[in-house]
Amino acid sequence: MILREFLYVDTDKVRAMLAQLDGGIAEESRQTERTEKRTTVGPRVAAQHYQGSWNEAYTNKSLGDALFPMLEDALESESLLRDISQEVSEVDNWNGGLKRAVPPGSLVRVTAMGSLFDTRYVAASFSAFASVNAGLQGIGVTLGENTPQQPKGKQGKGNPQRQRPHQVSEAALDNLEAGIPDFPGVEGVTGELLRSFVRISKGVFTPGLHVNLSPAAGVLISARLQEGRQYLDGEADILLSRYGAEPQEWTLVGSVGSYGTEETELPDQNFMKDETAIDRGAFAAAMNSQMRSLGRIGFIDLPQHPGFSLIPFAVYRSIPRPGVLERLDR
Repeated sequence: MILREFLYVDTDKVRAMLAQLDGGIAEESRQTERTEKRTTVGPRVAAQHYQGSWNEAYTNKSLGDALFPMLEDALESESLLRDISQEVSEVDNWNGGLKRAVPPGSLVRVTAMGSLFDTRYVAASFSAFASVNAGLQGIGVTLGENTPQQPKGKQGKGNPQRQRPHQVSEAALDNLEAGIPDFPGVEGVTGELLRSFVRISKGVFTPGLHVNLSPAAGVLISARLQEGRQYLDGEADILLSRYGAEPQEWTLVGSVGSYGTEETELPDQNFMKDETAIDRGAFAAAMNSQMRSLGRIGFIDLPQHPGFSLIPFAVYRSIPRPGVLERLDR
């Protein structure tokens, strides 16, 4: 039995798919036992002995983390789920063969090294860095010096209060970099440089929690985790502080969204029917081709060739058993 630590489960998708496979999801069990013994001596009204016992066991529990393994087993038994961990780790498979074998919509499981990324956490981290540097300057400390100087007796300018990533409103997402104050430059790092990195991050990865797997050199499999109505084991900033930025092994299960485009030139951009009318279909196709082109060069949050996006059902990491861990004294 594999013991999993779940980071994310799309409970709605899991329930819907289980309902299609099994015709419903059992979340309640009830067991009833009853025994009865009667003994009558003489006339019924004179003497009567009765022994009886009645027992009912009732369990109503949320399946919780057990829900997804049920779906995983059901999909595998129907040969609907394919583990492609080995295929995606070989660079040669990305030259068209993988896309033919695993087209968009395929249900797959991928285990590979990956990491979490959230533009909001980037902005919050850079804001913390700038705030600490500004604060150190206020008490007369310069980075790189071993002995703090005496405080100069004056207060620095107030800095905007940093919001935790999950508290950032939709209106504030467009201005995440505003929370990074100016501070004394540290080896060429300035407030404006950090704000520029946040601006780039907002385009490359739409603000939100992403899981990025890198099974082979130059390949990215990306899944954005939907927050709010889904099961997510903690807020984004807490998850990143727990799991860190170092790559580790993650397992993603879901459906292939789309592959990065291999187009290198834009198709015909003519979307006019005549001088007085727009061909709506041609216009949509032209705009989509523009977005695919921007995705190809990595400027917007679209899969980049040779990788693909994954619509996640669940994200987890396996918990190693003590018997297979390498001894620390070796």
